[in-house]
Amino acid sequence: MPLDKPYLDVPGTTIFDAEQSRKGYHLNQFCMSLMKAENRVRFKANERAYLDEWPMTEEQKQAVLARDLNRCIELGGNIYFLAKIGATDGKSFQQMAGSMTGMTEDEYRNMMVGGGRSVEGNRRIGETPVKK
Repeated sequence: MPLDKPYLDVPGTTIFDAEQSRKGYHLNQFCMSLMKAENRVRFKANERAYLDEWPMTEEQKQAVLARDLNRCIELGGNIYFLAKIGATDGKSFQQMAGSMTGMTEDEYRNMMVGGGRSVEGNRRIGETPVKK
């Protein structure tokens, strides 16, 4: 019997729950392997060959190769594990987050320093905006 998951109705948000964790297990384990210098060297030398050592789906491998972090998250990746890919590429978490939002690093930093994104328009599916 499937669990009722009312938290899945947040548009544009992938919730990392037990189901996502299972789906992304090998993807996240691959990411954690990048904590070892010798694995980072092997990965950078031949990314596809290194990825093929992991029982990930082809979609997951393609998302990693494309550095499409949003797709990696959809496929079960956890941002804290995916950060290892960015670190392997010499990118900061801020640079990665900016790329995920379609912003430059400076635009993302300025948005966050300025108080973050506006909550305007954020609501659950079926929720109607409050009239002011």
